[in-house]
Amino acid sequence: MSQSDILFKRAQESIPGGVNSPVRAFKSVGGNPIFMKKAKGAYLYDADGKQYIDYINSWGPMILGHAYGPVVEAIREKVYDSTSFGAPTELEIEMAELIKSMVPNVDLVRMVNSGTEACMSAVRLARGYTGRNKIIKFEGCYHGHADAFLVKAGSGVATFNIQNVPGVPATVSGDTLTAPFNDLKAVEALVAENPNEIAAIIIEPVAGNMGCIPPAEGFLKGLRELCTKEGIIFIFDEVMTGFRLAAGGAQERLGIDADLVTYGKVIGAGMPVGAFGGKKEIMEHIAPLGSVYQAGTLSGNPIAMIAGFTLLTELKNNPSIYTELEEKTADLHTGLQKVLSQGNVPFKINRVGSMISVHFSSEEISDFAAAGRANNELFNKYFHYMLDNGIYLPPSAFETWFVSNAITNEDIDKTVKATEAFIQQQ
Repeated sequence: MSQSDILFKRAQESIPGGVNSPVRAFKSVGGNPIFMKKAKGAYLYDADGKQYIDYINSWGPMILGHAYGPVVEAIREKVYDSTSFGAPTELEIEMAELIKSMVPNVDLVRMVNSGTEACMSAVRLARGYTGRNKIIKFEGCYHGHADAFLVKAGSGVATFNIQNVPGVPATVSGDTLTAPFNDLKAVEALVAENPNEIAAIIIEPVAGNMGCIPPAEGFLKGLRELCTKEGIIFIFDEVMTGFRLAAGGAQERLGIDADLVTYGKVIGAGMPVGAFGGKKEIMEHIAPLGSVYQAGTLSGNPIAMIAGFTLLTELKNNPSIYTELEEKTADLHTGLQKVLSQGNVPFKINRVGSMISVHFSSEEISDFAAAGRANNELFNKYFHYMLDNGIYLPPSAFETWFVSNAITNEDIDKTVKATEAFIQQQ
């Protein structure tokens, strides 16, 4: 029995399901989760000491790899000042100024403690600003586990095939309207059916919770125009895409301005942190300036702030990082495309920047329904084959892969060759 199996058995005695986040449980792909002990660069090391090439990277933030030296040193130095103050610090100002300098269309920033909290707060702000209650989200987009978002939420919810989440009142979920991703006409119909009732449209500009799904040509532009016309707040959930797809995130890469933007993961270099920001006239409605209340004792935590500030400074000062990430992920894409094309299994590969996913399907994967129709049982076999060969993919067909700049050409070659060996067996 492996150490991971021993630890999982022990964990189930104290932790629901043995894990602190459902997708870690491996229920979608089968088997027991792997317990990690340490990580460095592009590699994870489990409780038995086995090394894996990491294509999760803590679900995105480890852009420069695990235990990145300057971030580790910055945390080590800052922790001697205290792990928390519960009072303002200059570092919070510097962090907000850095985000504003990198991201288009952000005037004010509020720090929070997670991506869920950021999205929840942004929607509350949109409701308070507009005086409306309803929001539109997209099937398969995940914005955290706040009640309003657990309607056709993709990712973890899809992994467990939970369609109606117990504990979410109908009075709450009833104000959440859903449309298929990439279907502008469906959104227009919802807006027409609910005149002057929609407070916000929230979207992952590049979906990452049904695999990686790019926005169709004109889709985001159409949403932007609709929101402007109808007085609806347009929210970009950039918890995954922020500072990963470009220094200015999806707004910069895709050339679309949102009204509010939410962040997480990257802005803490993997520490628990989040933020939301946007246009001054909207953000000024947040307390203490306005009457929309949001608070958090640990918001702006100094350890999270110094970790994120160090990483973002590196990304801002070295734009070549994004070129390198793009090239490495493109090489992975090309290699996978080549070997998968040699087999008899239909497949599609979606990629935007350093986000990529493989779907075993003959149809284009442009929304949640298409992702669900793929041969996800085959993906589960693929996942375990790759795991056995030292390659750690997301344990769900509904998750995007994330590439770090610490990955080497040799790592990419190993990933491609393992995929080739797998597909030859099918």
